[in-house]
Amino acid sequence: MHFVDLWLTRSLSMCLLLQSFVLMILCFHSASMCPKGCLCSHSGGLNVSCSNANLKEIPRDLPPETVLLYLDSNQITSIPNEIFKDLHQLRVLNLSKNGIEFIDEHAFKGVAETLQTLDLSDNRIQSVHKNAFNNLKARARIANNPWHCDCTLQQVLRSMASNHETANNVICKTSVLDEHAGRPFLNAANDADLCNLPKKTTDYAMLVTMFGWFTMVISYVVYYVRQNQEDARRHLEYLKSLPSRQKKPEEADDISTVV
Repeated sequence: MHFVDLWLTRSLSMCLLLQSFVLMILCFHSASMCPKGCLCSHSGGLNVSCSNANLKEIPRDLPPETVLLYLDSNQITSIPNEIFKDLHQLRVLNLSKNGIEFIDEHAFKGVAETLQTLDLSDNRIQSVHKNAFNNLKARARIANNPWHCDCTLQQVLRSMASNHETANNVICKTSVLDEHAGRPFLNAANDADLCNLPKKTTDYAMLVTMFGWFTMVISYVVYYVRQNQEDARRHLEYLKSLPSRQKKPEEADDISTVV
């Protein structure tokens, strides 16, 4: 009996020691995988904080188990294709307060359906590819960017979840319609279907072109008729100005003799 108690005590001690060793290895592994300049911690999953780290691009050695990723307040200018493709557990992505101008078409491939929050506010984004936010389920924050309001942006916002709230916070810095500049995109979109503007513009251009050609043809016809009338008048006046034919004296004497 004493032997059994001793064995159980040692077994329990070994289990605790093994558990501590495993936890230590996991913690060391996570710490060693943390990108340079970032802080990693565990709280409901792996949180990676790279805020104010003077990053010029998104780190490519992000731990696959990352759940929360903070990349705000850096100098990142673009989001490349498939940069987050291995972060299948990512729920929160903060890219606010950077200098982002370009978002590639497949930038959020692999995380579009798992993200719950995406913060792209306070950047320099003017436009994005129409498929950039495809399948994105996250609540997106894209305010305080110099957006150019056009058909592409209208298509992008329509494809996003919570697009009404998102569109309401987008202010048109510029627009295909000058009167929409400085206004919320939601108001601009309600006033006009921006995707039909190119067709209408083309129709107007064709109408103006046809009218111009028609005017030129009519002008030429009028000019041609008037020119012919003027030439005919001048010819008639020339004929009238010619001296009439007078009879010679010999012809007159012959006529008198015959009589």
